[in-house]
Amino acid sequence: MLAESFVTFTKELAVMVARNKRGEVAVYPCVQTIQQGHICVTVLAPAPIEEHLQKRAQEIALKCVETINGVGVFGVEMFLTTDDEILFNEIAPRPHNSGHYTIEACITSQYENCVRAVTNMPLGSPAMRVPAACMINLLGERTGSGIPDSVVEMLKIDDVALHLYGKKDVRMGRKMGHLTATGSTVDDAFARANMALERFVW
Repeated sequence: MLAESFVTFTKELAVMVARNKRGEVAVYPCVQTIQQGHICVTVLAPAPIEEHLQKRAQEIALKCVETINGVGVFGVEMFLTTDDEILFNEIAPRPHNSGHYTIEACITSQYENCVRAVTNMPLGSPAMRVPAACMINLLGERTGSGIPDSVVEMLKIDDVALHLYGKKDVRMGRKMGHLTATGSTVDDAFARANMALERFVW
């Protein structure tokens, strides 16, 4: 937190990495995460950055996981500075918000590769099977029952998937679920996801 306050960055990035006991790895595309109050609210996949920056972010993420000899799935967070330098921020040794999009958008999700990794099975492909995706976390906007009032209108939108976590009670800012939209471009997926969010009624 102290170091972050001294970094001038244009984007926050993340890369999911799966690694098994044999050292086999699967490196997912670099994504952009959008934070509000230090909570990830939106993920854009792939990150809207130049290809060489995509590759550099993946290289850094892989190096981080290999350095700690990690087994499982890891979310590696980074900053893209105003000078186009990529700086390591932190590593989360678990399935991560920045990888939720992989359920709909990648050949093998972060969850499947986590199971494969810890059981030392061959890892699945992390490649995207759609051009782009956008994930939005569903945060509590009231207190009370965790059951939403309506999801009907939201689910009328094509290429949108809803994931509710089954939490009994909702509180302000509590993560209650997420939605993922896929599209032909990042902008298309972002617009579709936000349209779905507007139709989601607590």
